[in-house]
Amino acid sequence: MATEIDRRKFLNLAAAGTAGLALSRAARAQATPPPSARVIVGVMGMSRGLAVGTTFASQPGVEVRYVCDVDSTRAGKAAEEIGKIGGTAPKAIGDFRKILDDNEVDVLVCAAPNHWHAPATILACSAGKHVYCEKPCSHNPREAELMVEVSRKHKRAVQVGTQRRSSPNIRAAMELLKAGEIGRVYSSRATYVGLRGTIGKGKPAPVPETLDYDLWQGPAPRVPYTDNRIPYNWHWFWHWGNGELGNNGVHLLDLCRWGLGVDFPTYVTSAGGRYAFDDDQETADTQTTSFEFPDKKLITWLCHSCNQFGEDFVNFYGDKGTLTLTGDGDYSIYDANKKLVRTEKGTLGEAEHVVDFLAAIRNDTPTTLNCGIEDAYKSTIMCHLGNIAQRTRRSLSCDASNGHILDDNEASRFWTRTYERGWEPKV
Repeated sequence: MATEIDRRKFLNLAAAGTAGLALSRAARAQATPPPSARVIVGVMGMSRGLAVGTTFASQPGVEVRYVCDVDSTRAGKAAEEIGKIGGTAPKAIGDFRKILDDNEVDVLVCAAPNHWHAPATILACSAGKHVYCEKPCSHNPREAELMVEVSRKHKRAVQVGTQRRSSPNIRAAMELLKAGEIGRVYSSRATYVGLRGTIGKGKPAPVPETLDYDLWQGPAPRVPYTDNRIPYNWHWFWHWGNGELGNNGVHLLDLCRWGLGVDFPTYVTSAGGRYAFDDDQETADTQTTSFEFPDKKLITWLCHSCNQFGEDFVNFYGDKGTLTLTGDGDYSIYDANKKLVRTEKGTLGEAEHVVDFLAAIRNDTPTTLNCGIEDAYKSTIMCHLGNIAQRTRRSLSCDASNGHILDDNEASRFWTRTYERGWEPKV
């Protein structure tokens, strides 16, 4: 695959495809880069991966060759759907390592559960693949650090799926913050609301015939199959997931950190719990977490995942006014007297994020990504620190240079995890 392709030309060619997941075949043919710039993709995890794979398949010069899921039924349906976009149905497989064995594959998309994100990314980079990894980038803080190390070692592009980093409107809002539109920005508040129901009390059950449960567990130490965890409720168990803070919170906290221009917190606190239902869920549905940073800056996260009242997404507070972001990518600016100055409509940036990733691959510029692993891991570690404060029920003092927990051995044990033998991530 050629790496010498003009970035500006590619972005212009793909602009129609960015809004145009519905490009006609004739238009696609005109916009398609030469064969030497073709990018071949394999997608792992066909829940979220179906949407991401469809976005890749809609871009000029991209072939989705594989779709992979440990549930054979889901893999087959995804191959059929993506085939409608790309013209040729990808191969439906159950083991993502077959993607890594194909020397022609350029990209692994990892949209599997959180406990897979880092191990799959590390294996893919080591096999010479670029990676588009869904958020949060890791199951624990140490894995996030390892992902940075492996991308540097093998010079691979690793883009993380906090796609609002590629929204033109949000990028414009961030430039306004940097330019002092609301003065010195000293605080940001993130709010997430939802209407999730109970997950009930699980029971031991036979593994479905279509599910490779051993491979689904992968790097996680083995536990018996229970009927209320797969395909989605694993998010709410520490063994595989990171709760709402890692699920939706990482999107919001990434924007907060970006807008404030901060890296790692110095002090983290969290309060809350599973308040709405008495069931198996281990993670909080009601949570307030705060992060203090150097230079007198603060980020707060408020979560009510079982009560959808409230419309806020992210607010930035400055000494001359306020800037708000919505979940749809819109922003509004208010002066110090709460008078609306202006509002601009935006988008989530999903297709733009993929276009940015493809351009970095084609240009052989793996560190120029809108949300590359070098930046994304900092936001992910914020989520992990908030969860660690929640689990230990105490405040954390942290090293501002790397986020590491200071003088607390009990909390520091959550920096990593134990792995199923043979699946330990190695760079």
